[in-house]
Amino acid sequence: MDQTELCFTPATELAGKVRARELSPVEVVEAYLARIERINPVVNAYCTVTADLARAEARRIEAAILRGEAVGPLAGVPVSIKDLLITKGIRTTRGSSLFADVVPTEDAPVVERLRAAGAISLGKTNTPEFGWKGVTDNRLFGPTRNPWQRDRTSGGSSGGAGAAVAAGLGPLAIGTDGGGSIRIPASFCGIFGLKPTFGLVPAYPPSWAEALAHTGPMTRTVRDAALLLNAIVGLDRRDRNSYPVGPVDFLDGIGAGVRRSRVAWSPDLGYATVDPAVASACAQAALRFEGLAGAVELASPGFPDVGRAWEALFYAGIGAAVDALPAGWDSKVDPGLVGLVRRSRSGTAFDLARAYQERAQVYDVTRRFFERYDLLLTPSIAVPAFEVGVDSPREIAGRPAEGLSWSPFTLPFNLTGQPAATVPCGWTADGLPIGLQIVGRRFEDALVLRAAAAFEDACPWAGRRPDLL
Repeated sequence: MDQTELCFTPATELAGKVRARELSPVEVVEAYLARIERINPVVNAYCTVTADLARAEARRIEAAILRGEAVGPLAGVPVSIKDLLITKGIRTTRGSSLFADVVPTEDAPVVERLRAAGAISLGKTNTPEFGWKGVTDNRLFGPTRNPWQRDRTSGGSSGGAGAAVAAGLGPLAIGTDGGGSIRIPASFCGIFGLKPTFGLVPAYPPSWAEALAHTGPMTRTVRDAALLLNAIVGLDRRDRNSYPVGPVDFLDGIGAGVRRSRVAWSPDLGYATVDPAVASACAQAALRFEGLAGAVELASPGFPDVGRAWEALFYAGIGAAVDALPAGWDSKVDPGLVGLVRRSRSGTAFDLARAYQERAQVYDVTRRFFERYDLLLTPSIAVPAFEVGVDSPREIAGRPAEGLSWSPFTLPFNLTGQPAATVPCGWTADGLPIGLQIVGRRFEDALVLRAAAAFEDACPWAGRRPDLL
């Protein structure tokens, strides 16, 4: 197989060919490492490449297959790990010079499970410092660039993961999402991303934004995400928020469609300003869902002030953790993060309590809404990818952009803990991807995946590739 084609082959197909001895794990890994060597300097998706470890693991898995031994469902399939997640024997910098030389002595639960499933890690992907913002750059490794246009951001905080998948530098990636950090880069980079139900995928050590943080798959196809999700879900006692999951196969029935599902479409959640190109593409995608589900109704949950509660919880968690670092940290980290910590210090216990109360209100409003509907469609992000090197766009639809107004659709569902996915649904006139968000009830990740797969079957996107050579 041509090496470029191999690097854009779905993980479901790679896994089958490896088990059938039609592809060698060594051949697969060498193809990806060669592409990373050529392309990563252009996009800066990987901050650490573990070439020798990947080759050794590929040889081990190949030998096991040749001996006729049972191998895991991801045997021989490459994966990347966001650099916020700890990896035994491999440095985990969290995007900060303060952690530049930290080498953990244990794996995060998701990394353990990927190894057990036979996946081969190619390395760690870039993230903003401590994952604090929605674009990916840091003083240690620099910015990650969007594979579709290198002068645009890949998004964040899983921007390295999104760029790696879009650029053909790995079929599977693990991201984390505390306020959109899977869905923002997946939307900006034109791939699929899923923020699973809170606690479905265990996390350890706890995120500094623990009550909001999810871990999940970023892939080119929906079925690849289902395959990856199968390997990483379920109870881990190190994570008090994780829960037992019985025998589950998210690939089983993924093609069954959503014909009888009650679907709502909200172009703005009642308050968001949206770029015209994004609004048009997502409205057309919602119309396509009428053919998939039978009917789509215009409806919004009617949220209270979502941003205030999210900011209080997320920024207080990050700010307190950074402020506890050894003296002198403020001269060594992102200046924006220094400002965040200073603002967080002014918060009170009452502010935090109010945020938790407002979070409960958001959940209650959402729960009632999802008694009427099975799925909610919204734009994923209010804008296409903006310029690299800035933390937010200057304006949206001709209006000044304030704070997180460019990502108004992701925050609510970190507060509620529901599964939320983004699928590519269109392109701007200059070739930037646009994403549609699909949200389901808590614990109904399988339905979200079915809806995403139905849309992908109707409007496939994985064949479109960025020009990187």
